[in-house]
Amino acid sequence: MPNIHPKTTPIYQTSVFAFEDLNALELYFEQPGQSYMYTRYGNPNTDELAQEVNKLEQGAGAVVTSSGMSAILAAVLAVCKAGDHVLCAEEIYGGSSTLLSQELTRIGIDVSFVPPADMYTLSAYVQPTTRLLLAETMSNPLLQVLDIAKVAQETQRQGIKLVIDNTFATPILTKPLHLGADLVIHSVTKYLSGHSDVTAGVVVCKAAEDLQRVQRVMMVYGLNLSPFEGWLAARGLKTLRLRMKQHSNNALAVARFLQQHPAVEQVWYPGLEEHPQHMLAKAQGQGLFGGMLSFRIKDNAEAVNRFMQALPSIPFAPSLAGVNTSISYPLGTSHRALTPEQQQKMGITAGVIRFSTGIEEPEEIIAELETALAAV
Repeated sequence: MPNIHPKTTPIYQTSVFAFEDLNALELYFEQPGQSYMYTRYGNPNTDELAQEVNKLEQGAGAVVTSSGMSAILAAVLAVCKAGDHVLCAEEIYGGSSTLLSQELTRIGIDVSFVPPADMYTLSAYVQPTTRLLLAETMSNPLLQVLDIAKVAQETQRQGIKLVIDNTFATPILTKPLHLGADLVIHSVTKYLSGHSDVTAGVVVCKAAEDLQRVQRVMMVYGLNLSPFEGWLAARGLKTLRLRMKQHSNNALAVARFLQQHPAVEQVWYPGLEEHPQHMLAKAQGQGLFGGMLSFRIKDNAEAVNRFMQALPSIPFAPSLAGVNTSISYPLGTSHRALTPEQQQKMGITAGVIRFSTGIEEPEEIIAELETALAAV
C-alpha cells in the first residue's frame, strides 16, 4: 500500500482496535496514549477534538463526552462523591439545575443555589463538605456576566474548585482557566461545533489530577463521544474564530434594533452600554459579546405565538449557536422544569424570547424581526 498522508484526519468508525500480539497489549498499558484498544476509552477522532479544544482553552488537557450535560456530570463526579456538597449559581441553564437538584441529590450529593448578589462572598453557603461551585460565563438565558477572576479568588479562599460553563462565550471571547477557574465545560453541540448537526460536550482541566479523574468518569460511566461526531465537531471547530466575530457583530446590531422597537419591553445583551456588566463583558470578552441575547415582548403567550408564526424563516428551535439564526422560549423549554417561583425570581416570564443570532447578513435578520414584531 502506498504511503498516505491525508490533510484531514480520517474517520475511525470502529468500536475496537486490534493488537498484533500480547507484547503490543502490554505496551498499550505501559505507555498510555500511544495506541488504542476500545473506542469507549479513546479514539483518534475524539482525541483530536479534545486536543484542539484544549489548545483554545489552554489547559492541562481535555476530555470529550457525548453531550454538554454529560460534560457537566463528568466534571462534578470527578470532584464529588456521596456526602459532598456542591454550590451552583442560581441563574444557570435549567438542565444544569435539574441535573444537580433532582438527580445528583439521589446519589447523596447535596446542592445549594447561590443568588447573583452573593456570588463573590460565599461564606454563608460553604460547608465543610463543599467541593465546588458551578457557574456560567454568561448566564442562560438573561446574559448576566460573571466576573470570573473575582469569583475565582473567593473559591480559592474557600478551598473549593471553580467549574465554569463557557458555552455562551467560547474560548474566543473568554478563557476561564486564565482567570482562575479549575475546570471549564462546553456543550460542543453549540458554538464549538457550530452547525446544529452534532451533540457533544467537553471538559477542560487546569490540573492533571482533575484531568485523570474526568477521563476515568467518562470511561467507566460510558459517556464517550462517537468517532463520527468527534470528526464533525473538529471540522466545525476550524471556523470558530470567524464565526464568533460574525455572531457577535450581528447580535450587537440586532440588540440595538430591538432596544428601540416599541413592541420590545426589555433587551438583555452584554454589548449594550446599558447592560449592568457591560464594561466587565467588554474586558473579559476581548471586545466581543457573543451571539446570544434575550428580549421581552408583552407577557402574553398568544403575543409570543403571533411573533413566532410571523417570522418568515427564523425557526423556533430549542437550542442555540448554529450558523442560522433561531429563537427559543425559556419558559417552555430550557427552564421548564423550574418551579413558577424560581422562574419568576430569575425574571423568566411569558414574554421572554431567547435569540441565537446566526452569521447571515445583519440586515436580513433585522428585516425578519421587523415583520414579526409588527404582528405583536
